[in-house]
Amino acid sequence: MAKKLKLITNGLFNENPVLRLVLGTCPTLAISVSATGGFGMGLAATFVLICSNMAISALRKVIPDKVRIPAYITLIAGFVTIIQMLIQAFSPELDQMLGIYLPLIVVNCIILGRAEMFASKNPVLDSALDGLGMGLGFTLTLTCMGIVRELIGAGTVFGLRVFPEEYAIRIMTMSPGGFFTFGCMIALLTAILQKRGKKLISSQNKCLGCPDCAHCEEANK
Repeated sequence: MAKKLKLITNGLFNENPVLRLVLGTCPTLAISVSATGGFGMGLAATFVLICSNMAISALRKVIPDKVRIPAYITLIAGFVTIIQMLIQAFSPELDQMLGIYLPLIVVNCIILGRAEMFASKNPVLDSALDGLGMGLGFTLTLTCMGIVRELIGAGTVFGLRVFPEEYAIRIMTMSPGGFFTFGCMIALLTAILQKRGKKLISSQNKCLGCPDCAHCEEANK
């Protein structure tokens, strides 16, 4: 039971895909302008993570090694299409808010990375829990960034007015505000984990399990 729980909590803190592994930064910076957009993108990615991890884990002994990446992308694209159609049907406003970044979940390095690093080597249940943990970590990060940027940059949180618009600092809803918030959150989580005795993730640790690790110059430095 403790091992199963750790699979979930790892994605939230110790191996947070955005703040610790620094993956998926493009949608993170682009969508975290608002709390609603960040939360919606996080839930969509979580759905795809769980479903694709389960499917890839179930088929890991069937998919030939030479075509595993195209096969993974095909499976991921199928689940992205499902969630995109659901969002278009039930929440057109969210679909407009996410824009091109919703279909681009197909090539999100978090999802493809977990498929290659975890789902292709572990049972279905463990893969589902890993996808849930990574998805929750992604959702939590985007939502927190969205709350901070929307509050300071527009004076609202989830569209609800908190303080007058004239006091808002508009740059927080622009690219510089995204990078600033992103950097501050990385620094905050790193400081918290260091106080709890957690070590920084090195380039070698990130390469563990990669099929090209033996040939990678970065991993052999």
